[in-house]
Amino acid sequence: MREAVIVDAVRTPVGKRNGRLSEMHAADLSAVVLNELLDRCGISPEIIDDVIWGCVSQVGDQSSNIGRFAVLAAGWPERIPGTTVNRACGSSQQALDFAAHAVMSGQQDVVVAGGVEVMSRVPLGAARATGMPYGPKVLARYEDFSFNQGLSAEMIAAKWRLSRGRLDEYAALSHERAAAAQDGGAFADQIVPVFPDKGVDGEVVLADEGVRRETSVEKLAALKPAFTEGGVIHAGNSSQISDGAAALLVTTSEMAVELGLTPMVRYRAGAVTGADPVLMLTGPIPATEKVLGKAGVTLAEIGVFEVNEAFAPVPLAWLAETGAEAQRLNPLGGAIALGHPLGASGAVLLTRMVHHMRDNGIRYGLQTMCEGGGTANATVVELVN
Repeated sequence: MREAVIVDAVRTPVGKRNGRLSEMHAADLSAVVLNELLDRCGISPEIIDDVIWGCVSQVGDQSSNIGRFAVLAAGWPERIPGTTVNRACGSSQQALDFAAHAVMSGQQDVVVAGGVEVMSRVPLGAARATGMPYGPKVLARYEDFSFNQGLSAEMIAAKWRLSRGRLDEYAALSHERAAAAQDGGAFADQIVPVFPDKGVDGEVVLADEGVRRETSVEKLAALKPAFTEGGVIHAGNSSQISDGAAALLVTTSEMAVELGLTPMVRYRAGAVTGADPVLMLTGPIPATEKVLGKAGVTLAEIGVFEVNEAFAPVPLAWLAETGAEAQRLNPLGGAIALGHPLGASGAVLLTRMVHHMRDNGIRYGLQTMCEGGGTANATVVELVN
């Protein structure tokens, strides 16, 4: 079987809710990263076999196959297709898996994977506004649970005995690490500037908007619980509602040589698994075990872990169960500080991770993402020297 490699990975800044990126349509924001990806690689869109695009709330601005309209918004030839994937928050990570499978099998040679979500324009839960997606049999099976992720996060905190103080410490650390990464230029090579006002001088967006440098455990302690009275989950230790897009160029090692491209990482393995849909957000734990087995790599060999910070209990429960080294977990901050643009987040996290691996000479990286409905994706990549 052929080897899949990621040649380059780019992302927009992650915009905060109703921030500067909220002015942009999802197709137009997607076009920014699609064109930047090809510009960096110095290739024509003519060689792209497919664009696989993650998006969660596929209604309104993001309906009717946003992946296809992203291609058209980018001005690429009409013959280039695009499709849209929804595996909840793991949508663009699943898009990467599909792209890797396509090139490894020999069905396609060059595929773009990524995703977008402009949550300021298409609010979280918009797809459920006109109906109930679960159906009576699912509700009956799980005793009419509302499938509210905030309640699931509360259950995880209780099960793993994670106090509010511990969660708030982790949230403050996420902001501290993200601020340090910004100040140290860790994101400079991966972010493409965005001109939401069509290039008006001084209006360019260059940095993630969600980082709060003044955050402290003391300030977080003043926030009210969001889901249950007396609970431990609140806005400050949860992921932010965000806008953003990211894109990855996936091909084979042979095709990369033919095109004169130098891969960043090779795709070692991907895995997806289901878990308890009531706890819902624990899927990264079994997904990590599964993907390590497929990759033939041990936990100790992984130099960086990206575990999406949907809520602070998610990475902390993962850490407790896996026994991974805490310093290797989300070293640049995570979604609590940097935001969580749903369908784009898998590609955003992978972009952060592979640039961090290249900048620091880290051989193996593992990314995993909890997902609504109790599923999780996990991916292992290896640095190409």
